[in-house]
Amino acid sequence: MTSSQRNSLEPAGDSKRILDDLMVDEIGRLSKNPFGYVRYAFPWGEPGTELERHKGPHDWQREVLYEIANGLDQPGEVKQPILISVASGHGIGKSALVSWLVLWCLSTFEDSRAVVTANTKPQLETKTWPELGKWHRLAINGDWFEYASTSIHAKNRKRKHTWRCDALPWTKERPESFQGLHNEGKRLMVIFDEASAIENVIWEATEGAMTDESCQILWVAFGNPTRNSGRFRECFGRLKHRWITRQVDSRSVPGTNKELFNRWIEDYGEDSDFARVRIKGQFPRTGNLQFISNELTRECMEAEPICHLEEPLVLGVDVARHGDDEIVIQSRRGRDCRTFGRWILRGMDTMQLAAKVVEVARRPREEKADMVFIDMTGIGAGVLDRVRQLGVPAIGVNFGSKADGGWISQSGAAGEAYANKASEMYGTLRSQMKEGLALPDDPELEDQLTGREYGYNAKNEIQLEKKDDMKDRGLSSPDRADALALTYAYPVENKPQLRGQQQTKGGVQIAESDWDPLEDA
Repeated sequence: MTSSQRNSLEPAGDSKRILDDLMVDEIGRLSKNPFGYVRYAFPWGEPGTELERHKGPHDWQREVLYEIANGLDQPGEVKQPILISVASGHGIGKSALVSWLVLWCLSTFEDSRAVVTANTKPQLETKTWPELGKWHRLAINGDWFEYASTSIHAKNRKRKHTWRCDALPWTKERPESFQGLHNEGKRLMVIFDEASAIENVIWEATEGAMTDESCQILWVAFGNPTRNSGRFRECFGRLKHRWITRQVDSRSVPGTNKELFNRWIEDYGEDSDFARVRIKGQFPRTGNLQFISNELTRECMEAEPICHLEEPLVLGVDVARHGDDEIVIQSRRGRDCRTFGRWILRGMDTMQLAAKVVEVARRPREEKADMVFIDMTGIGAGVLDRVRQLGVPAIGVNFGSKADGGWISQSGAAGEAYANKASEMYGTLRSQMKEGLALPDDPELEDQLTGREYGYNAKNEIQLEKKDDMKDRGLSSPDRADALALTYAYPVENKPQLRGQQQTKGGVQIAESDWDPLEDA
């Protein structure tokens, strides 16, 4: 019997109850089989229906449904949340899959709760939610639930508040609405549509709903990969070990406009960011406002550390201004920011930090610092004064001061104008990264370098995003990146020609010498 025939039947009395009971049993057995539910619930290929020309889900949709089924078969009593992230081009059927997941979730587990949100309220109200209404109407068990403008819930009045899915717009000023998503002992599902533009603070709030050990939890994020930073991007990067990820090329999906895609490729290029995002489901090489690209950063974290004997060893010291920020001391010799160490500290006063800087700067022989650049904004001025008092060569750097062009001629950044010293240092850092700088392989540093955006002021000068604005977007303070940029505050002269026995340290050739750059300061 087809689903359309079943929907047209109106048996009376015991016959209807028997038919209803059979359907309940059939659907109940699909609690861990979302693909089975999708095949059963909708009139695929039936003449006279909206699905007359469709045989079933696309390959990529079926694969996601299978991934969920595999996740539900985890052994043991305590289940890990199932986290799935899908980046794609246009027109592949994301909203249809969102609708199927909602209906499967509610249909196959009593008192399930679900939440669907999207990048914007109009997207949620005019695209995502109406698509759910369409599939609710087509579902064989659609009469179990009442579809409304912002919710779909059980028709049973006693269960409408406990057995439901809500369309929930988000606002970064009030993320707490996502913090209370719990459903102990039952099933909870959260769906992000067009997830690339959902702010980090909402992702973080949602993570608070992933803590119930006795709850079956699913979190699925869909979107065009429009931004090269943020939590959606991180699902495919530093958090890839937590998420099941899939990237879908629109050209691989039946029914998409292949002719249009070919025109786009002719206009923009096969490997353009436009084609990567809109067709291939790949993240752009550089975000529209991204100052340092993910690709460049990853290349530097995989680069071999190389430096020359005569190149000075420089320290950059970023001084924390708030309790949750880090104090970072970053070393660099030539293009090697890895071999000679980095120190990440917290909770130090100015005297304690000054003592630590001096300790690092006065390490034995070849590891002595030739110059220390200290962020002198706020309490950093006290650190600078004490370090100088103890005889260590140090220069204070004010991030907000005027750019002075000290590195421009050497950095390959000639022709670029910078609004302030911070922007200039990052510009120099970026140019040196393009020459093969070796960076620590650190996901936090990677996020800080790639997450910072930029713009232009009224004089057409490059101006980096402020730290407070980064925090408003849900990003951490770029303390590690700032310490790295500080090593490029000003040029430092090379050492005199070194003599002595060469040796290897961390893959870099160094030399023993009696020359002490600190004594000459």
